[in-house]
Order: sequence, then structure tokens, then C-alpha cells
Amino acid sequence: MNVTLLIDAIVRQTVVLIAELATNGGLRAPLARLADQVFLELARELESQGLSRKVSADMFGLALRSYQRKVQRIADGDGDRTRTLWEGVYEFIRSREVASRREVLDRFRHDDDEVVRGVLADLVESGLVFSTGPSQDTSFRAATEGEIGALARTLGKSDEMIWALVFRTGPTTAARLASSGGLSEADAEAVLDRLVRAGRVIRRDGPDGASYGTKKFDVAVGAPAGWEAAMFDHFHAVVRTMTTKLRASEQKSALDDSIGGSTYSFEVWPGHPLAGEVLGALKRFREQHSALRERVREYNRNDRRRPPVRQGVIMYGGQCVWELEDEDETST
Repeated sequence: MNVTLLIDAIVRQTVVLIAELATNGGLRAPLARLADQVFLELARELESQGLSRKVSADMFGLALRSYQRKVQRIADGDGDRTRTLWEGVYEFIRSREVASRREVLDRFRHDDDEVVRGVLADLVESGLVFSTGPSQDTSFRAATEGEIGALARTLGKSDEMIWALVFRTGPTTAARLASSGGLSEADAEAVLDRLVRAGRVIRRDGPDGASYGTKKFDVAVGAPAGWEAAMFDHFHAVVRTMTTKLRASEQKSALDDSIGGSTYSFEVWPGHPLAGEVLGALKRFREQHSALRERVREYNRNDRRRPPVRQGVIMYGGQCVWELEDEDETST
């Protein structure tokens, strides 16, 4: 498989994933800005890798001037596009003591009615908005910082709740978040670190220490809080591993590689003597590496000789089970 075919295949599988995310559980997530977003992010990444705009334009099959105009046009509108419908509805409710369903639907009458209703339901489910009254005459009120902090404690330091506090109060510090969220400062720092790595929160180091802020706050419509962060973390680990491998001088694999991945496929059936061992592989992987992670963390907490340059190591594991029929059989 050459590089062009590989890119086509990866794009196809990525599109399958995006389509599933956009429609999961009956959702209809807005995708209007997706094409522009992909173009702009890809252009920026090519530039960060040292490619000139002329070379990048050629890779996109565009004349340099057309390429520059397109990048500028999308970039000029990028700030408005990142303000999602989810965030817009949340801000509208926050700007009022109480907002009725009718007021919200009227304010966002140019957006899909079902999507707006889904956003309202998700805001209530997430605990960031409270609702009262019958279905057609429901009123909504945004949760206060204290209520968000209490919910964060109830949910066990939910990353989404801390993200909401950063959005509401940022730029802020771990100490202030710990106070408003009812967490220890160490717990607040751990959550903020995850949010920074996930690209949700931006960290800025200054003379008085680190501060955290974010220009956006959104959760997939109708999604139970938290699952999307786990999915992103797994996807990010896979992408980082593959890109790091590609940037290495040697792209072929070896048994003692510290960078890379392996995929193993099995075919079993009820009564198969090895079915339990195969199906339990992910459980054993989680148990083994959860224990290892805790041992590493415990050592790191007690060792004060932490060097300024360290190695980050990511290991990921996944498992998928589906039915095979005779005509789909590809292994022996």
C-alpha cells in the first residue's frame, strides 16, 4: 500500500468514526464547519512541520494565492465557528435569571429545533442547568459556581465540571479551583493536567505560577458526561504512537521496539477452549497496567530527584467482538 492509498484508507475510517459520533444515540450533531476545520488544521500542521505555503498549496492542488485566501477566510471566521451551539445556549441561559423553553427556541430559531432541544436536555442532564415546569412551559436556570462545585464533588472530581468552572471563572489557578470546586489542590492540578492534554484548557506559566483558561466549553449533545474524554484519550494515544513512529528514522518494527503497536485478531466460538483467555485479554491488560501505573505514581510522588527532561510513555489497549459468518471468514 502506498502513502496515498494509506491516507485514503485512514480518512475513510476517520469519517466512519465521526459519523458514528455525530449520530450516536439518536443525536444529530452539527457538521457544517467540519470541512473548513479539517482544511485549516491540516494547513496549520503542515506549516508547523516546516513546509512553505507554496508547497502546502501544491499538496492541496491549489494555486498559492487561492490557498492563502482560503486559509485567511477560514481563519478570520474561526473564532465565531468555535462558539458552538451548546456553548451559545448555555451562555444565553446564563445571561438571564430564568429563561423559558420558548425564549431559547426563539433565540436559536435559525438552528435545528431538535438539536436545540437536545442541547437543553444535555445541559440539564450534565447538571449545569436546572429546569422546572411542564414540558412545553419549562423554565431553565444556570447553576451557580457553588452548585457546579458541589456537583463536581458528587461526581467524583468530574473533568467536565472542572472544565465548566474554568470556562466560568478563568483565567484561574489550581488553588482557586480547589476552593470553588471543593477539591484538594493536588486533585485540581491532576484534572487540569488532563484537560490541558485533551486540548480543552490552555495553561500559561507566569511569574505568579500557572494559570488556566479556555475559550470554549462544549459536550456532545446527549452524551453522558465523561465518555467522550475517554474516547479522545484513546484516539489521541493511537495517533501519537503512529506519528511518533513515522517520525523515527526506522519505520520497520522489531520485537524490542519502545515505539509502535501491534494488532492481534482471533476467531473463537462458544465452547472454544481458548475463548475465555481471548475474551479476558482486555481485563487482564487493564488490571496489569492499572497496578503498574499506581506503582509508578507512588514512586514519583516520593522521589524528589525528578529531572527537567523526562520520558512520557503511553500504552493503550482495546478490544472489539463481533459475529463472523462463513462468508466473512478470512482466517484459518
